[in-house]
Amino acid sequence: MAFFKRIQKKVNNLWYPQSVTWGKAVTTREVADELSVISTVTRGDTYAVMENLGRVLSSYMGQGRTVKIDGVGTFYYTATSAKRGVPTAEEVSASLINGVRVRFLPEVERNSGNQVTTRSMVNTKIVWEEWGKTATSGGNTDSGNAGGDGGIEGDPLG
Repeated sequence: MAFFKRIQKKVNNLWYPQSVTWGKAVTTREVADELSVISTVTRGDTYAVMENLGRVLSSYMGQGRTVKIDGVGTFYYTATSAKRGVPTAEEVSASLINGVRVRFLPEVERNSGNQVTTRSMVNTKIVWEEWGKTATSGGNTDSGNAGGDGGIEGDPLG
């Protein structure tokens, strides 16, 4: 079950649902345990691979490559700039870059009309409940992690 809360945007004064995460983040070890249960690989082997995955992704992306992992999606770097831009192409240089972000696109399947039909990491059977309002939530209040920057605002598939 996934949770949402009601938030009002100051920009337009309208209300929207925002996803809410709760509890501690799932750890690499927990994911490795789960993967080992559903595969023939040991927990230790799975953990070792997962522990080094970030280093390998960083190495490839640092070479200017995208990394596509089947069943997961594509990772790539984007550059950020402190300035809004410069008047001429000649003024553009690496010195304008002040940061790097990692971007991720979940793997998608498309139909014959090239429309997205599924996203591998988006569960289409999510049951949404309002945070703190469910009988099964054990009396949750807004003391959980409120999603913040990690929360989904609006339609993430739009």
